Amino acid sequence: MEQRIAVLATVTLVAIVLGIFATIARSAAVAGNADEVATAAARWRRNTFWILVVLSVPAIAVSLTRLPYAGADDAQTIVIKATGHQWSWDIGSSNLLVGQTAAIQVTGADVNHGFGLYDPSNRLVAQTQAMPGYVNVLHYTFTTPGTYRVLCLEYCGLGHHTMMAQLDVAPATPAN
Repeated sequence: MEQRIAVLATVTLVAIVLGIFATIARSAAVAGNADEVATAAARWRRNTFWILVVLSVPAIAVSLTRLPYAGADDAQTIVIKATGHQWSWDIGSSNLLVGQTAAIQVTGADVNHGFGLYDPSNRLVAQTQAMPGYVNVLHYTFTTPGTYRVLCLEYCGLGHHTMMAQLDVAPATPAN
């Protein structure tokens, strides 16, 4: 459903842009006094600007409400610290359950590393950079139980290929 809306919005915007180009091409052939042409062009630009503002503000507002990030005050969020070293990950232990959101605080101790989180079927589901002196917070909601692997995505030296860790996610316990 959302994909259809995105396609429809894209086609509509492309049609609007093509209409604008056609209007400009048509008006370029109009002969007239330079002051009249300049006044008409300024009026057209002003009107086009306000039309674009009126169309863009609601589109931006709607798209921002659909961001997949958990709120900072979410009580269900579990904080996990992850530090990349040459050539290992130091990941704070945590009991994770399906449906929980983790705020993974990722940093590097020595050089840049790439923090890649792979689900139990070995698909990359989230990633961020691990940089010395900076903490990136990666929010991820676990949807499948199992072992999630953490691999380094940025070459960090000879032992890069040994840089692995894991997070274990248990099924959610049903509410009584």
